[in-house]
Amino acid sequence: MSKILFSPKEVQLLQKNPNVQHVSERTITYTDTFKSKFIDEYLTGKTPRQIFQEYGFDEAIIGMKRIEQAAFRWRKAYEKNGLIGLTDTRKIGSGRPLKRELTATEVIERQAARIQLLEGQVELLKKLEATERRLLNDSQKRSTSKVYQLISDTLAQHPFKRMVAYFCDLLNVSRSGYYRFLKTSDMRAANERKDLEARDLILKAFNRRGYKKGSRSIKMTLEHDFQCVMSRKKIQRIMRKYGIVCPHRRPNPYKQMAKATKAHRVVPNKLNREFKQRVPGKVLLTDITYLPYNGKRMAYLSTVKDASTNEILAYHVSDRITLDIATKTIEKLVRNQKIKLQPDAFIHSDQGVHYTSPKYQKLLKKHRLGQSMSRRGNCWDNAPQESFFGHFKDEVDFESVQTLDALKAKIHHYMVYYNNYRYQWNLKKMAPAQYRNHLLVA
Repeated sequence: MSKILFSPKEVQLLQKNPNVQHVSERTITYTDTFKSKFIDEYLTGKTPRQIFQEYGFDEAIIGMKRIEQAAFRWRKAYEKNGLIGLTDTRKIGSGRPLKRELTATEVIERQAARIQLLEGQVELLKKLEATERRLLNDSQKRSTSKVYQLISDTLAQHPFKRMVAYFCDLLNVSRSGYYRFLKTSDMRAANERKDLEARDLILKAFNRRGYKKGSRSIKMTLEHDFQCVMSRKKIQRIMRKYGIVCPHRRPNPYKQMAKATKAHRVVPNKLNREFKQRVPGKVLLTDITYLPYNGKRMAYLSTVKDASTNEILAYHVSDRITLDIATKTIEKLVRNQKIKLQPDAFIHSDQGVHYTSPKYQKLLKKHRLGQSMSRRGNCWDNAPQESFFGHFKDEVDFESVQTLDALKAKIHHYMVYYNNYRYQWNLKKMAPAQYRNHLLVA
């Protein structure tokens, strides 16, 4: 019996609570239904104070000590005799220890209540064990913030209370860090919204003009086309976070095998890998590449590239790899009125049969173009041209094209994009045509 006395007003207020069976100025008797509900709620992890508050009891009136004493009595009675132990027997018994033998019905009832209690405890342990296994499996190779989110989701989905310290110890994370994680949820949500806005902008640059790009190209596209300055590290972080993957060039095993040789030079190597001479229209690189399309069909692309500006000055597409593919490329180069070649301009190529042909060399002399060749078996002597073909094949899907005319249209579209809109990091973040004008002004 508590020393706290209820005032008449408090007695009247407590009598209105449906969970109270009887109340006087000194004592309060709870209903058997409330006791049963209390045990159910307590087994799910709720505290006695929380349960009493949820069922309409004011802690200031009944006092915390009375709540703790009632909870202690009911837990002991339930553990000893199950639900029967929660029944108020003061009106039907003398209160003295039972000395007579129990009837068969009473024994069955007590055993059934005990079994129910044990089954509830076993079920709770099973849930806890399954949750532990899931947490340990899901937390493997996760960041600390992901582990905190996992704990939060688990506690929200399952009736486990007062288990934060246990789960933090289980997953080797800080409990104070977990509570700090919960407090900063609004800040993280705001940062997530900013990242989503940045992701949408990056995706626009990523797919700009129909060709996928890497972080460097995205940064330059944002600055030129969207007037948005964003650091490359942020772009890379957003791309990793949301799985935005740029096309990767496939490794060429022949580059690892290629070594400088002392083989016979058909034409001297005038270039000597001095590609960036900052003079547009002087160092011209050329080569031919294969383009398989529509299953087993094959097309061939010949290009002339300005080594100083990376601009494609001329190109020719054919379904035959005859000498004409090289000579027609030179003729297109000479006919291009937008290009101003230097008096000492020369064409650099490998030692392929097209470029060692007397007809091809005669054509170059006719148009007063010099000639230079890479060393045999050394692709690095013509590296910028090889690099262009590599990027071209990564960014253009020509294998799904059905006809040669469609392939030519797709190549033309890419050439316009490459020369005018594909910003390059080593060209001061300009497109080749822009960089050419920059050098001419300088």
